[in-house]
Amino acid sequence: MRVFLLLLALFGGSTAPLSAAETYDLLFRKGALAGLLASPPPAAGEEGRDILVYDRIVSPLKKDESGDTDTIGLQLTSDDNAALILHRGPQMRMIGTFPASVGNPLIMYFLETAVADIAKQSGGSPFYMRNRIKEALLKDAEIVPVSVRIGDRDVAARQVTIRPFAEDKARGQMGRFAELALAVTVSQDVPGWYYSLKASVPEGSTPADIGYSNAITLTQGGNAKP
Repeated sequence: MRVFLLLLALFGGSTAPLSAAETYDLLFRKGALAGLLASPPPAAGEEGRDILVYDRIVSPLKKDESGDTDTIGLQLTSDDNAALILHRGPQMRMIGTFPASVGNPLIMYFLETAVADIAKQSGGSPFYMRNRIKEALLKDAEIVPVSVRIGDRDVAARQVTIRPFAEDKARGQMGRFAELALAVTVSQDVPGWYYSLKASVPEGSTPADIGYSNAITLTQGGNAKP
């Protein structure tokens, strides 16, 4: 739990100004797991079952690197926490736990892993990048209506996109990483609120710079389909 309390302090621990309340509230949705918490408790022997499953596909930043393909499971524990579990083939690892009443911790995991990936490749400071993202969360964002498929129906959703380095003073020193875009698709009709979360950097000017994508998409839960 300490891991996610730290991430909340870094990414979601501020109160957004009224002018940017929609951006902040859409990305850090309080009560995002309320519908799941209201569901009947798991039957005997079902504790520890992933009630939401997300595919996570991370492309490499360099041609000679390999990407990652994982799944992330969200579980509700008996002490009212939400746990995220990373599954990679037959292996699994606990990412962390977070109070379920606050929201879906997937958003913090997404932002932190994107920062870590890009800071490692660019050589930039993760603290600087994290602060710029935090500032972007408190500003107006690009919000467009979209439709996503949940089970056998299409539901209305919104895609929220922020570009944290678009007007950054150090933009000229960041190369293609200055083009980082963070796009999150959300809907009250999607179990857990988040349908997809994607961080992307376009290809560079050399063949070795093949671009970057960190995409997390809901695949199971509430009859969700990719």
